[in-house]
Amino acid sequence: QAPSGLKMAPHHVLKCCQRSLAWIPVIFINLVVGWSYYAYVVELCIFTIPNNAEKISYLVVFHLFFIMFIWSYWKTICSRPASPSKEFCLAKVEKEQYEKEQPDAQQDILKKAAVGLPVYTRTGTGAVRYCDHCQVIKPDRCHHCSTCDMCVLKMDHHCPWVNNCVGFSNYKFFVLFLAYSMLYCVFIAATVLQYFIKFWTNQLPDTHAKFHVLFLFFVAAMFFISILSLFSYHLWLVGKNRTTIEAFRAPVFRNGPDKNGFSLGFSRNVVEVFGDQKKYWMFPIYTSEKYIKNLIPSLTNMKADLMKWNNLHRNLSGRINLFRMEWLPKYSYSR
Repeated sequence: QAPSGLKMAPHHVLKCCQRSLAWIPVIFINLVVGWSYYAYVVELCIFTIPNNAEKISYLVVFHLFFIMFIWSYWKTICSRPASPSKEFCLAKVEKEQYEKEQPDAQQDILKKAAVGLPVYTRTGTGAVRYCDHCQVIKPDRCHHCSTCDMCVLKMDHHCPWVNNCVGFSNYKFFVLFLAYSMLYCVFIAATVLQYFIKFWTNQLPDTHAKFHVLFLFFVAAMFFISILSLFSYHLWLVGKNRTTIEAFRAPVFRNGPDKNGFSLGFSRNVVEVFGDQKKYWMFPIYTSEKYIKNLIPSLTNMKADLMKWNNLHRNLSGRINLFRMEWLPKYSYSR
């Protein structure tokens, strides 16, 4: 019989291979962007455009879009998905009890554990949302990603082009990545067009730049069209304060499903994603830290208040029961 370590080895090797292969789309995008940079800067601006003023103006605007595109792209890639805090984990005793019980009894345990938590959504059957894999009560808008192997807060989708989950921690960066990649492509297509026509109609001599300029226009136009539809869709989601998951399946609350359950109005929905400081909306940086700082004490205070009311309720119930046991019989007997 093979040792357990040897049995686990194929699984770890497979997992390692999957993680390595997941970077192929990211490598592809970076190779295309790297080639586009060379084709535009070297082949078009340096070797093809004769006018220095036109050349400089193109290079300045191009590098502006290029920097913002790369910045937002890598922020989307490098931002670790946010996961539920330890408050949403079951206590050790509750976890052991949960694993032993039947489904109905398990729901009773989850309902008791969720009393002090800000959780309002339910499953389609009205049960408390719980992840058996991560062993946490799922906060609202949280879903388990099988690729990342974790529960992700406000999960939108897992994007292979960034090899990361798009959710609470990087959704703003993802939308900016789409915006700047679209601007990058449309700027390249617009400025290359006249030289594309000149090469195509043989107004310019056949040089090594011809292939790069012709191919650059086709690639930029193709990517622009595909990104435009995706960017428009996510702008619509931002305006509605929905995720891609919620757009296909409305979140279920205690009173039933509601596709607009998280909408705060268009302007507040935009602030939810881009932050309250408009001067930072166009930059892939965190702009809502004060809301996070204010949210944590608020949730803590709310939980403390709930615990106080629960304790008060228990004390009051105990005194009422004591009154019933000690004074009511005496009162009945005296009468």
